[in-house]
Amino acid sequence: MLLTIDVGNTNITLGVYDNDKLSGTFRMTTKQKRTSDEYGFTICSILEHGGIDSKQIKAVIIASVVPDIMHSLTNAIVKYFGIKPVVVSAGIKTGLRIVTENPKEIGPDRIVDAVAGYELYGGPVIVVDYGTATTYDLIGPNGTFEAGITAPGIETAARSLWGGTAMLPAIEIKKPKSILAKETISSMQAGLVFGAVGETEYIIRKIKEESGYENIKVVATGGLGKIIADETDSIDIYNPELTLQGLRLIYNKNKR
Repeated sequence: MLLTIDVGNTNITLGVYDNDKLSGTFRMTTKQKRTSDEYGFTICSILEHGGIDSKQIKAVIIASVVPDIMHSLTNAIVKYFGIKPVVVSAGIKTGLRIVTENPKEIGPDRIVDAVAGYELYGGPVIVVDYGTATTYDLIGPNGTFEAGITAPGIETAARSLWGGTAMLPAIEIKKPKSILAKETISSMQAGLVFGAVGETEYIIRKIKEESGYENIKVVATGGLGKIIADETDSIDIYNPELTLQGLRLIYNKNKR
């Protein structure tokens, strides 16, 4: 079995593949500081509780945008699984050609999403990931990573909204019954959700307009992506496991 680990700014997402089949997904928080033993014990416990024997894990691949935890995390994989993990970084085989001005600035998470978007759906394709940041990446018809746009994530915007104001409460992010809000909570929900929909539609329209690509697919992922995908025709496909699938595809390109 292959263990895929996506380390984001907010959550660490684990996926276990039995060949090409995703057997389970699990989440843990990123921001809590852990030792290598705490990482190892926690990951093994999560897998066992999910009905997956940790001894069956034969390979591990990690993509991380949080460098500070990588020493403890990689040591945990070596100590508890007896495996040296593959880490998505410069020099790894992806099948993509990055043609931005500074390819090293493209985060591993975006590379992984781009690989999955292109390999699963073909190119040209726009991949939108609704995470701590909302990212829009353009992959050309021949697998070229051509451009990327970065915007504040929906949860990031929400925390800024209630964290920076004295009278606005923390709320659940969901679509309100109407955009014509009549009280505080639904007014905040309307602004966050429909604001994100408007941002999505405008940025996708501008990418299509300036790239000149016709019949371009738009694939979305990320925890809150489903809410946005359900509200706009600009998104063709919502795939919640896109990043984990990208990690599996990259591992297969690099395994010996």
